[in-house]
Amino acid sequence: MPTTLPAVPTIDDIRAAAARIAPHAQVTPLLTSPALDARAGGRVLLKAEVLQHTGSFKLRGALNRVLQLTDDERSRGVVAYSSGNHAQAVAYSATLLGMRSVIIMPKDAPALKIERTRAFGGEVVLYDRYTEDRVAIGGAIAQEHGLTIVPPFEDPHIVAGQGTLALEALTQAAAMGYTPDTLLVCCGGGGLTAGCALAAAAVSPTTVVHPCEPAEFDDTARSLRLGHRVANEPGQRSICDAIVTEMPGEFTFSINQPRVGAGLTVTDDEVLAAIAFAVRELKLVVEPGGAAALAALLSGKLETKGRTTMVVVTGGNIDPAMLARAIGVV
Repeated sequence: MPTTLPAVPTIDDIRAAAARIAPHAQVTPLLTSPALDARAGGRVLLKAEVLQHTGSFKLRGALNRVLQLTDDERSRGVVAYSSGNHAQAVAYSATLLGMRSVIIMPKDAPALKIERTRAFGGEVVLYDRYTEDRVAIGGAIAQEHGLTIVPPFEDPHIVAGQGTLALEALTQAAAMGYTPDTLLVCCGGGGLTAGCALAAAAVSPTTVVHPCEPAEFDDTARSLRLGHRVANEPGQRSICDAIVTEMPGEFTFSINQPRVGAGLTVTDDEVLAAIAFAVRELKLVVEPGGAAALAALLSGKLETKGRTTMVVVTGGNIDPAMLARAIGVV
């Protein structure tokens, strides 16, 4: 029996989300860089979402979701599952509203992300991402304690919240006199891609959104080529922990398939080079998953000469050892 998917968010939903989260979220800057322009052979607009509260775009979706909970739901709290950025965003948002949050995290998640999730007030439950099912664990905890599940991407409120990033960035670009030809976003389950695709279609329809993924986890790119969702091979590894998912979300893929351009893939070495470039040239600290779109630009995964390219860098929660590896510090 076919699954009944939620209604696709409209631009009005995204605008409502932007107004809803405005008192709590940061308006992050849209930057230009002569060094980036020189590498691209065109104009590059960099959306520095690493400067968002909790260090990533995930706050937008999490806030939009929890701010719409009923008083009864708030009194009981929320549960979420995440490798780290959604975890921090939900914990931060719940604490902001005086709510309990239980966060299911892989035990091999970067230590910094686990520590920060706890610091934001989340009750962390660790699991083995290779042998256990985080959705099942979260569901069981939700049922036992009456908590509301806040999923990382398969939710219209989450997608609408993530769409505020593109709405904000494209409005900033227009104020600067630019209409981007392309918008590059990092992609795991597809929530950010979906939100950005919906916003772009409404306010900048000539801008093509391209999801960017690790080469070992190119499920969205392959699914887009084939026209249906496919999973990654089990047992793969990547340093891009924030965007390693088994397969695209059913809801998010239904949004992305008719609206986005080809998926772009990057290697771990290309991601490390992008992290180093961000530190040295842009003075920004970006984690591997958040650097995937920048890596796609710097490694020439699409034509940028004479064009205007918008790149989202999101996810600044990088372990010091990984940062040292990227910039060549022994």
